[in-house]
Amino acid sequence: MTVGIEALNVYAGAASLDVFKLAEYRELDMTRFQNLLMREKSVALPYEDPVTYGINAAKPIIDALSEEDRNKIEMVITCTESSFDFSKSMSTYFHKYLGLKNNCRLFELKNACYSGVAGLQMAINFILSKTSPGAKALVIATDLSRFIMEEGGDQHAADWSFAEPSSGAGAVAVLVSDQPRVFQIDVGANGYYGYEVMDTCRPTADSETGDSDLSLLSYLDCCENAFKEYQKRVAGVDYATTFGFLAFHTPFGGMIKGAHRNLMRRNTKFNAADIEKDFERRALPGLNYCQRLGNIMGATAMLSLASTIDNGDFREPQRIGVFSYGSGCCSEFFSGVTTAEGQGIVRSMKIGEQLDRRYRLSIDEYRQILSQSRSVRFGTRNIDVDGSFVKAARKAQGRPTLFLSRISDYHREYEWVS
Repeated sequence: MTVGIEALNVYAGAASLDVFKLAEYRELDMTRFQNLLMREKSVALPYEDPVTYGINAAKPIIDALSEEDRNKIEMVITCTESSFDFSKSMSTYFHKYLGLKNNCRLFELKNACYSGVAGLQMAINFILSKTSPGAKALVIATDLSRFIMEEGGDQHAADWSFAEPSSGAGAVAVLVSDQPRVFQIDVGANGYYGYEVMDTCRPTADSETGDSDLSLLSYLDCCENAFKEYQKRVAGVDYATTFGFLAFHTPFGGMIKGAHRNLMRRNTKFNAADIEKDFERRALPGLNYCQRLGNIMGATAMLSLASTIDNGDFREPQRIGVFSYGSGCCSEFFSGVTTAEGQGIVRSMKIGEQLDRRYRLSIDEYRQILSQSRSVRFGTRNIDVDGSFVKAARKAQGRPTLFLSRISDYHREYEWVS
């Protein structure tokens, strides 16, 4: 039985920030900053949240379906570490605003940056089970970093350092079915590896903390060992030749360069120059969008997959190796095949054009956002969201876009803005 991704789309929000300008403003060590391999990042506006990101990513996929195919969606999985409720699943909001049928499982997964792949694998196994032949599953990975400047506080003294320019916002929506026109999963070709480590965590709703050095070491360890587990299940695997492309969970580009170099050194006899060429050929296409959105946590591995498919050469079918890592930790290496048809489907979503249309924030506007974001922080009970704030961003996409309009007794209400 074939299974995998039938359709895929990315939504990167309404606004972006040049991270070089941010680094200069924060007076960061520019030599060290260059190692991030970042260009810009999406910034969550006060009237954007994980729901608006997720619906704006999924709606073009749903709109392209016939009524018959739309009614085949029997599962909506939200994958996030940015939810605003300890109980109510955001999948219920997705279900409502996407107009899906009621015979549908709605639930949410939280597992740091691994959540998107966890949801994808759960959907794949639902389709493989054939408990509901012909059914489809919608997986929406949506996350954001909402940095908040406290009144009277010194934002530069906060523990943001190099995390601030690399932390982004966005969502990836994938439709999973037995018609995997975009990405056909290699069924059973999975290597997973995990253990307890306190590398990165969100101990409070609006903050993230951790040990960056420990996180780097844990990522490299998991990448190496998840691939070893993959090798145990798939005979004859060669890291250098089995995969036409490689897509990695990308906290920042420099970490991917290090992970790829480590795997090449341990699995091949390539010299440094050849490793660099291999990185540029197989891994760099997957960094394109990551360099423009930043780390979007649970959605980042699938963002790298989307970038790979959109920017790689698929005139001939290519196998893509995918690595996902979530702090705390759990990781997985898996693979699948994409063809020219699959690339055409992804390119029809015009993801790159959507990134280009984002409103470009000034540093002063960005500082205002850090202050304004207090109004919609976790636990907000009632507020009418100021839709006039950075008003030009609301119409930047040139098409109907969903935004948060108010919170009434904790219940979130949204509006479409043309």
